[in-house]
Amino acid sequence: MAAIEWHDFERIVLVVGTIVEVNNFPEAKKPAYQLKVDLGPEIGVKPSSAQITKLYSKEELLGKQVICVVNFNPKKIGPFLSEVLTTGFILEEGVVLSIPDKPVPNGTRLA
Repeated sequence: MAAIEWHDFERIVLVVGTIVEVNNFPEAKKPAYQLKVDLGPEIGVKPSSAQITKLYSKEELLGKQVICVVNFNPKKIGPFLSEVLTTGFILEEGVVLSIPDKPVPNGTRLA
């Protein structure tokens, strides 16, 4: 594993947001949802594609807080433009979302 400096980590903007909308994404090559995540008043509501269908239903995702990278360039996935990366841990049985263990105001930056 290559070491990084503190300033490298500081360049990645990770913030908490709340999932406010979840839709199926049938055009995706791998099973995924289209999410809308409220990232607070400064960033707003942003779209994200997430391959989390194996472990999460649409109903349980609505209102869940997640940690997102907000300073990547947008990525076109089929007809969908994903503007933030919803983070998670890749396991054999599926992706487990990275989430705060207590409620946090949307837009709060991970330190």
